[in-house]
Amino acid sequence: MAKKATQIAIYGKGGIGKSTTTSNLSAALSKLGYRVMQFGCDPKSDSTNTLRNGTYIPTVLDTLREKSTVNAHDVIFEGFNGVYCVEAGGPAPGVGCAGRGIITAVELFKQQRIFEELDLDFVIYDVLGDVVCGGFAVPIREGIAEHVFTVSSADFMSIYAANNLFRGIQKYSNSGGALLGGVIANSINAPYAREIINDFVERTKTQVVEYIPRSVTVTQCELQGKTTIEAAPNSEQAKVYFSLAEKIASHKDSKTPQPLGIQELRNWAARWGDYLLAIETGSIRPELSGNL
Repeated sequence: MAKKATQIAIYGKGGIGKSTTTSNLSAALSKLGYRVMQFGCDPKSDSTNTLRNGTYIPTVLDTLREKSTVNAHDVIFEGFNGVYCVEAGGPAPGVGCAGRGIITAVELFKQQRIFEELDLDFVIYDVLGDVVCGGFAVPIREGIAEHVFTVSSADFMSIYAANNLFRGIQKYSNSGGALLGGVIANSINAPYAREIINDFVERTKTQVVEYIPRSVTVTQCELQGKTTIEAAPNSEQAKVYFSLAEKIASHKDSKTPQPLGIQELRNWAARWGDYLLAIETGSIRPELSGNL
C-alpha cells in the first residue's frame, strides 16, 4: 500500500520570490531522498521553469482544451533530480476564473489516484497569494494541503498579503481547512527586515521557518534556467534552502494564525515606518527598537 503524500501549499504575493523558493525547496527535498511533485498554480504557468532548464510545459487546462479527456501522465513532466512538474494553467486571457486551473487539475489527479501511484512523499502547491479567494483558496478550503507556508519579505504589501492569507486560513480552519506552518522570510538582509518579520509573526501567533537572504547567486542560477540547488549546490544560498527543506520535511504541527485587523495592521506599519525614518535621520538608535 502506497504511503500518503504530505501536501503543502506555498503562498506569497506576486514577485516576492515564491516560485524561486518553492522550486529550490522541491529540488532540495529531492536531493534529501524524497519523491516530490511541484504543482504550479499560478496562471503564468512558470512555477517549474527552473526545474526544467528554463522550459515551459503544457498546462492541465491547455491540454484539456485540446482533448476532451486527459490522462494525468500527459501533463506530468520530469524535472531536476526526478522532481515531477505540473502546471495547472489558467483560462484564455480575459476570460474565466484564474483559479479554475487549480480546481480542475486537483480533481483530475485525485480521480486518477496519481499521488498514490507515484508513491510521492511531498506534493508542493505553488499558489499566488495576492488574493485568497475562489480557486486560489482551494488548497486551503478543501483541506487538500495539510500545511500552508507563506513567503514574505519585510515590505508592507508582502506582509499585507500574508495577513490576508492568515484571515483565509482562520476562516476555513473550523471546517477542516489547512493550517499555517509558518512564514518563510525572503530577501532578509537588513537587520530591521528581520525585526519587522519577527514582530509580525509574534503578533499573529505564528513563527518564522527560515530566513532567506537576497543573493546574486539565485539570479545567476535563474539566468541559466536552473535552481540554486542544481547550479550552485555548494553555495551558502543552497545551504539555506537545504535547511528550509529539512525543517519542512520534519514539520508536523501547524496552527491557526491570529491575523491583525486592517486598522491594527495599518497602525503597526505606521509605527515601523516612523521608527525607520527616525533611524535614517539619526534621531533614534537601532537598539531602541524594543520600545516599538
